[in-house]
Amino acid sequence: MKIQQSKKQLLLFYMAGFFAGILYANFTVKDYVAVTGIFNEYFLNEYMQMKIIPADYIWYLFRIRAIPFLALGLCALTRLKKLAVIVFLAWTGFLGGIVSVTGLLRMGVKGVVLCVAGMMPHFLFYIPVYVVILWYLYTYPSIRWNMTKTIFVLLAFAVGMIMEGYVNPVFMKIIIKML
Repeated sequence: MKIQQSKKQLLLFYMAGFFAGILYANFTVKDYVAVTGIFNEYFLNEYMQMKIIPADYIWYLFRIRAIPFLALGLCALTRLKKLAVIVFLAWTGFLGGIVSVTGLLRMGVKGVVLCVAGMMPHFLFYIPVYVVILWYLYTYPSIRWNMTKTIFVLLAFAVGMIMEGYVNPVFMKIIIKML
C-alpha cells in the first residue's frame, strides 16, 4: 500500500509542475511563446538543412544530460534525497507544460506531434533511468542501491545518449518533412 501511495505522490509532483508550466506559458509569456523557439518555421527549415555530426553531438549531449544526472547522484549523498526528487519532478513537469503549450500554440496538433517525436527514441531509455534513481532517492532507506542498479542506469543512459545522437536527428527530419 505504501508503494502505491509513493507512486501517486511522485506522479502528483510531476503533474503539479506540468500544470504550473501550462499556466505560466498561457498567462505569463503567451505572446513571447507564440512567436519564438523551436516551433518557429525558420528554425524548422534551418534544422532540415543542417548536417548533424553524431560524434560531436554526442559530446554536446553528454555535457547537458550529465548535469541533472550528476546533480541527482550528488543529492543521493545528502539528506535532501526526497526534496531533490520533488524539485526534479516539479521542474521537469513545469518545463514539459511550457513545451507542450508552446507546440500547441505555434503549430496546433502538429506541434504536439513534434514534441512527442522530439523525445523519441532516447526517452524510452532515459525515463527508466530516472525512474530507478528517483524511486531509490524517494524510498531510501527502505530500498538500497546495488551493482545491478548501477549497471542498468549507466548502460541505459549510454544507450539513450547514443539513440539521441544518432537516431533522433534522422527521426526528427522525417517527422518534420511529414508535417
